[in-house]
Amino acid sequence: MTELFDAVPGHVAGVDEAGRGPLAGPVIAAAVILDPARPVSGLRDSKKLTPTRRDALFDEITANALAWAVGRADVEEIDRINILQATLLAMRRAVEQLVPAADAVLVDGNQCPQLACPVRAVIKGDDKVAAISAASIIAKVSRDREMLELDKRYPGYGLARHKGYPSRMHLEALQRLGVTPIHRRSYAPVRRMLEGV
Repeated sequence: MTELFDAVPGHVAGVDEAGRGPLAGPVIAAAVILDPARPVSGLRDSKKLTPTRRDALFDEITANALAWAVGRADVEEIDRINILQATLLAMRRAVEQLVPAADAVLVDGNQCPQLACPVRAVIKGDDKVAAISAASIIAKVSRDREMLELDKRYPGYGLARHKGYPSRMHLEALQRLGVTPIHRRSYAPVRRMLEGV
């Protein structure tokens, strides 16, 4: 994996998010500063890992990282400011919680949150930069665990299985059971249902 910002003294954080595409639940971002003295092997894009492997790496990252934090934007924020702005907000919230603070930040994708330190976007960074891979895993596991809890509060939608993504099961459940408070009203399938289209 290539490392950028090598010339920046201090701590470089990787940042990634989970949950831009789902119809329900928050968008969650994670920020991770890895400890060079305690490397974590097997880091890669969380989507390319099995759930079991992600869970194991989650535990290893949280035990060995210099710092890690999770930020979120809830459904109301997503509907109010749009998913891109909500994602950037969640990323900023994650970075601002890091102790020690980041001296520079590398973000997966092509958009950067506004931060007090230098920040750079890295296309496919979750497979190129170890700290972004770690953040990808923390964000994905954190969000999946939250969706398991929401599945208990809103049974029948299959949230534990599809994690809020617009699967056929989810869309059929929406038709049958209606829209819940955790559904994103600005997303077309939910909006059409509310409008009776």
